[in-house]
Amino acid sequence: MLKPNCLKSIYHEKQVKELCALHALNNLFQNSSAFTKPLLDEICYNLSPNHFLNPHKSIFGLGNYDVNVIMAALQLKNCEAIWFDKRKDPSCLNFYNIQGFILNIPTEYYIGFVKLPIQRKHWIAIRQVDDVFYNLDSKLDKPELIGGENELLVYLRQQIDMHEREIFVIVKKEVKETESWRIGSTEFNSFSESVEYITASESSSTPDTSELITLR
Repeated sequence: MLKPNCLKSIYHEKQVKELCALHALNNLFQNSSAFTKPLLDEICYNLSPNHFLNPHKSIFGLGNYDVNVIMAALQLKNCEAIWFDKRKDPSCLNFYNIQGFILNIPTEYYIGFVKLPIQRKHWIAIRQVDDVFYNLDSKLDKPELIGGENELLVYLRQQIDMHEREIFVIVKKEVKETESWRIGSTEFNSFSESVEYITASESSSTPDTSELITLR
């Protein structure tokens, strides 16, 4: 159970329309004005200025932003999103140098108690507040306690074992450059876990990241 004083210290933005990417970003930075819908829409336009129908968001203007928008938004805060290779164990992560996590997970839709045959993807933020990690999913009624580093490792392993889930490690730009977000970096292969906007893996021996281009 979360104590009332803990809840008061945590900013938790709730779900509106299809703005889960916006909520995840603001929850990650614990700031209601870190990003706005107009700013994310502007990022979409800058990513694809010559497209009549922008591929990075909903055509209805409801949100549904893809991973490219999140990555560009993070760079405005001197941060980077690093795709976590799920072949690795999260014990390799140096939590001291990590700002938090953004996850892309499946979500289901209901009318009342009836589950609809529709499945979309959803962005959620995980971050540490006062030495404790919380799930700040905008669809939750309140922040969900995960616990300390050991409990977070268990949580991340559970996410890795599930299908159609992706984990992005959020770090400062200089942390990415020095690779100090991970322990024992020399044990990793030469594959760059930082997903570029429209770059896919070309080697059959490395994970294919082409599907990440359209994650939303």
